[in-house]
Amino acid sequence: MSSNSAQALRDTLSERIMVLDGAMGTTIREYGLTEADARGERFRDNQEDLLNNGDILSLTRPDVISDIHKRFYQAGSDICETNTFSGTTLAQSEFFVADPRKSGGRKDPEFFESQVLRNAELQDLVRQLNHRSVELAREEADRIATETGRPRYVAGAIGPLTVSLTNVVDPNDTSFRAVTFDQVKESYRHQIDALLEAGCDLLMVETIFDSLNAKAALVAIRETGTKIPVIISAAVGRGGETMISAQKVEALWNTFAHVKPLAIGLNCSLGPDLMEPFLRDLGAAAPTHLSCYPNAGLPNPLAPTGFDLKPEDMQNHLAAFADAGLLNLAGGCCGNTPAHIEAIAKALEGKKPRVVPTLAT
Repeated sequence: MSSNSAQALRDTLSERIMVLDGAMGTTIREYGLTEADARGERFRDNQEDLLNNGDILSLTRPDVISDIHKRFYQAGSDICETNTFSGTTLAQSEFFVADPRKSGGRKDPEFFESQVLRNAELQDLVRQLNHRSVELAREEADRIATETGRPRYVAGAIGPLTVSLTNVVDPNDTSFRAVTFDQVKESYRHQIDALLEAGCDLLMVETIFDSLNAKAALVAIRETGTKIPVIISAAVGRGGETMISAQKVEALWNTFAHVKPLAIGLNCSLGPDLMEPFLRDLGAAAPTHLSCYPNAGLPNPLAPTGFDLKPEDMQNHLAAFADAGLLNLAGGCCGNTPAHIEAIAKALEGKKPRVVPTLAT
């Protein structure tokens, strides 16, 4: 992203509430894909099942991922995230590296160092996955922007990982961690380099369960020297704390304030009704733009999307958030389809964005 484009993004945030996309995983379900679809010819003989590895579809079913981006942009999304939520060597190793626990071993720093971080094939796969995911989103962003005359942006999605720097995994050795901070940072840096090489407009460190993992991602971003905008978004529980590191939202802001993010916000884990008080607390603490993309309520296996709230429900909740002055960016996480985003976009049209507070001098 050029400095002019980055400034245009900031200017737009001061003029109107921008719209994020919805849930990639939820929307993928609509296509009825099979294990064979996920594997394609390239991964036909892979030892682990790949159907739950949504990121791999950028390589094996790019037509599906491209169509999903198109649908979200057409629904009104200004920003779509790349299909890279698990686009790191650490996360992808779950699908492509044999689990040592099956043979009596354990996942520890030595395992991740030798079998994951130094795995050239895995590194190459992850780089391809991130590159292709940016390309698919960029093609649709540019096409829709040309058709509508309104700029569309691509956000490089950086997810929370399947390992934690904070969580105790061995009750008999509470000091043990499966990975080190430097290993997590290196894995994130590999992903971030690929996202930047492919030309995303901004980076989103999202669905933060463990603030220390997120810190490693943000250190990796800083080390690249990039100037593109960064959005930080945490997942909190019913008490308003991050799920693993248990930081309340004010502490979360204090942890990341030095990054000077374009926006900080909350996503996933809760529906909008349960998320609202914590969003208010975060807005009171953070003198920057505020983002919010909640789940479509709580999980419900009997609902078509797996979540309770319908498009009109999300529309009403997010409109109320806007009227309360809580939003600069809004979208949906788990359970939110293009229909949900279309309803949210219509609800937010013409509503004033949150006024970013200034720090007292």
